[in-house]
This record gives sequence, structure tokens and C-alpha cells, in this order.
Amino acid sequence: MLNFELYNPVNYVFGKGQIEKLNELVPKDVKILLAYGGGSIFKNGVYDQVKSALAGFEIVEFGGIEPNPRFETLMKAVALIREQNIGFILAVGGGSVIDGVKFISAAVHFDGDEASILRNRILFKKGANVVPFGTVLTLPATGSEMNSGAVVTIEATHDKLTLGGSALFPEFSIVDPTVIISLPKRQIQNGIIDAFTHVMEQYLTFAHDAILQDRLAESILQTLIEVGPAVVENPSDYKLASNYVWCATMALNGLIQKGVPSDWATHMIGHELTALYEIDHARTLAIIGPNLYKVMFETKKEKLAQYGERVWNLKGTPDEIAHAAIEKTIEFFHTMGMKTKLSENTTDYKNTADFIVNRFGERGWKALGEKQNITLDKVREIVEMSY
Repeated sequence: MLNFELYNPVNYVFGKGQIEKLNELVPKDVKILLAYGGGSIFKNGVYDQVKSALAGFEIVEFGGIEPNPRFETLMKAVALIREQNIGFILAVGGGSVIDGVKFISAAVHFDGDEASILRNRILFKKGANVVPFGTVLTLPATGSEMNSGAVVTIEATHDKLTLGGSALFPEFSIVDPTVIISLPKRQIQNGIIDAFTHVMEQYLTFAHDAILQDRLAESILQTLIEVGPAVVENPSDYKLASNYVWCATMALNGLIQKGVPSDWATHMIGHELTALYEIDHARTLAIIGPNLYKVMFETKKEKLAQYGERVWNLKGTPDEIAHAAIEKTIEFFHTMGMKTKLSENTTDYKNTADFIVNRFGERGWKALGEKQNITLDKVREIVEMSY
């Protein structure tokens, strides 16, 4: 097992009716920025619950944070915080809102060009001068409620880039599984596949001796396979909803990543598809992931066979199991409503491989993956196979 440090200070508040605890969790002596997205919180009652819990607090609202939050939009919130001398941010929404708030938190006191936070992938370490924040999760998928990473799009250049660091953990996250009742099926489908692929990025690498980490990852995958199709149809079933939501958090709260290699090439390529074509993030992962496993088959074969045997209960030779495991993954993605070809998601795709390879080259990304063996030629092959 690799050396690691595990640091996660998030107060994770899980279960029905927990939004009412906001008045105990939010600081009372500062002005609060209430940040949210496109308005779904007004339809599902979350806004009213939040405002009721924060009666008597001084609140300034900032709405309109997009799916795949835009740098340009977030900078308006940064300006508002500076102008109003706001001391705490409450993110109410899904991963995009929470990611956006992480950027806002980092950018308010940043000395320099705020876009460089993203372009230079700056890490804000514990003790950095950031604005503290908490979250109320409304769309389980990204695990952003219990990690310190974020992804933000610079609309002007179509760059989808990351930031993070130990200073950017939420102080608390309220996670009530009942909020998924009002979500469209597509968003729940996306959440399942997003969480599933998060696990795969940390699990499907190469054989190592972190036995417990593998078992934890496999248990999350098995649970998502078990509850995924059912929770889409029955989001009011608390057993299904609560297990789905907890899986989404566990998939990316840092625990299963400790002591093991990780990949993340599927995400890096998928981010470009979202930036180019506005394809839902989870759906880009479903497009790229299986083809990456095929192109990198020899590298990942041993782990693919383990995955196929333990998660899908497949039998045969290691090669047979590994190939069948990829096909079972694609079948599951289809069951969850994913269209796994780029041409099924956009008609304007023929130059996609060239664009992505050139973009990676411009950034100096010469190789990706857990072994840094996904070269730009391999990236091209993966993308073209995904057409």
C-alpha cells in the first residue's frame, strides 16, 4: 500500500429533516452569501426550508450558477462578496453550485489574476485566506459535499479546469436523501454514473496490495448497480435514496483513493467533451470510459478481470472475464439511460480528437493515467473509438 495522509474535516450531516440544523451550523456574527443555481430549490421546497432555518440571519442571495459553473458568473459573486463584506458562503445545490462556491471561496482574497487559479491548478492549503463555506446538497453525484476539489469552466476559452486544496473543504454539508424525489430521471441517472465512474477511476488501475481499498470500492460499485435502476423509478423509496446518496459521497470523499494509484484520464478527456458540446458530465464519462478500458486493455487487464469476477460474478479465463466486464459496464450504462457514443450526443464530432489532442499538447499534458502511459496518440485512439 502506498504512503498516504487522510484529512477530511467536513461535518457531514446526513438524513431526513437535517436542513433545520442550519441555524446551529452557520455562523451568526457575519453576513451570509446564499448561493444557488437555476431555481430548482424554489420548486422542491429546499429554499423555503433554508430560509426558515436561517430566519434572523443577514443573507445576501446569488443565483444563476450554471451546470458546469462558469468562471465569468462566479466572478460576479466574488465581486459581490468583496463589495458587501460577506464572511460566509452557503452553497445550496448540486456539485456545480458547490464547485462554484469553492472557486468563489478561493478567489475573494486571491492576489492576482483569478483565472490563473484554474489555469495553474493552484492548491489552497490549510491556513490559506479563503472564505469559509458550508453546503446543502440537492443533487448527489460529484462528492463535492465532502471533498476539496472543484471543476470550473472558463467560457471565453472553452477550458474546463480544476482547483482544490485542503483549505477548500466545506465546514459542513447537510445531505437529506429525500431531496432527490423532485429530481428529473436524467439527473438521477447522471448521478449514478458519475459516482460509478469516480470509483472506477480510483479502482480500475493495476493490481496492488491495498486489499481493503479494493473491497471498499467494489462494495460501492455493487451497491450502485443494485440500487441505480430502481432509484431512478422510485426516488421516494428512502432505502434506495439513502444508499445512492451515501455511495455518491463515498465515491469521492478521498477514502477509497488513499494508498492506491488512480487514473482520472476518463474525466480529463470527458471534461473536454462537456466544454465543447455541453454534454452532461456523467454522459461524457459513459462515452469515454469503456473505450479507454479497451485501448488500455493490456495495462488494465488484471484489474478488469478482478472487477468482472468480484463485481459482476463473471466466469472464464482472465482475458475472457476482462473483456466481458467492459461489455457488462456498457450494458449497465445503457440501463441507466446513457448513450455511449459521441455521435449519439452531438452531430458535430468529426474533429473532436484533433481538438482534444491539440488542447492537451498546449497545456503540456503529454501523458495521462495511473502509469502515465496514456499518450496523446492513445488519447486520439480513445476519442476516435468513442465516435
